[in-house]
Amino acid sequence: MSLQEKFAALEAHLAALVVGQAALLNRMLVALLCDGHILVEGAPGLAKTRAIKVLSNSVEGDFHRLQFTPDLLPADLTGTEIYRPQDSSFVFRQGPLFHNLVLADEVNRAPAKVQSALLEAMGERQITVGSVTYPLPELFMVMATQNPIEQEGTYPLPEAQLDRFLMHVFVDYPDADGEHAILELNRAEAKRSVTDAELFQPQTVLTQADILAARQDVLALHLSEPLEEYIVQIVLATRKADRYGDDLQGLLQYGASPRATIALDRCARAHAWLACRDYVTPEDIQSVVHDILRHRILLSFEAEAAGQTPDQIVDMLVSRIGVP
Repeated sequence: MSLQEKFAALEAHLAALVVGQAALLNRMLVALLCDGHILVEGAPGLAKTRAIKVLSNSVEGDFHRLQFTPDLLPADLTGTEIYRPQDSSFVFRQGPLFHNLVLADEVNRAPAKVQSALLEAMGERQITVGSVTYPLPELFMVMATQNPIEQEGTYPLPEAQLDRFLMHVFVDYPDADGEHAILELNRAEAKRSVTDAELFQPQTVLTQADILAARQDVLALHLSEPLEEYIVQIVLATRKADRYGDDLQGLLQYGASPRATIALDRCARAHAWLACRDYVTPEDIQSVVHDILRHRILLSFEAEAAGQTPDQIVDMLVSRIGVP
């Protein structure tokens, strides 16, 4: 079985257990292929935790869920040094961030100190405790969630940390057919007296070697020079939006960083690879552009007052840039 066939089987397995969230499942696999982290925003009960849990059982490696709360401390993530009285020494005990897949649930409920510890782990792939730095596993992915409903008692994520996320994915409610499928799946699971581990176990488990090899395949995928220029022009347009129309003047306070260019290139390649193609099309770029840019552009006060959203601004920019 080829690597693309293994990922296709994994995506089908995820879709069978997580109903009505095809876009989220695809973005999780894209992040896995791009060695990046994703921020997922959606109302409670939309299978965000279930999705990463099913994925973790389908990948060789360990998984840990962290429930972020206002009283969380950085050591609760990184680990701490434990005193051993028998030999009067200190031994470092690793924290939850040393797992391969980490779910940071309701990440915006933790204070800045905790978020900074997560930021170092995401950006540098290492953790520093005292004067010692510990490397994280080669396969390391953070999926952070935040609840858009309740804002009281939350700490907005700083722009520097938002930029560390490869994608910011919105999760919406399923349609009527999806709700019926969820009911059927729930009834079927209730009748089976099996544990979650048995229920979520796929027929094919991706090894870490499979994932690392797939990442090399994605990087080797063909992307033409006109499409590379298309990616660059999209990112540059977020910094000089007024060049694409007077109606865009003053709507953006800050544009996307070069990380957006890199992310757009890699995610477009991964999207094409998952579609079993060996080349990138403009549709691959347009499919992931909102997830790449929506958290990297900062709207002006005038744009927010007018009810504009980042997605609307991205739509306007993309529609005015010539497609190769």
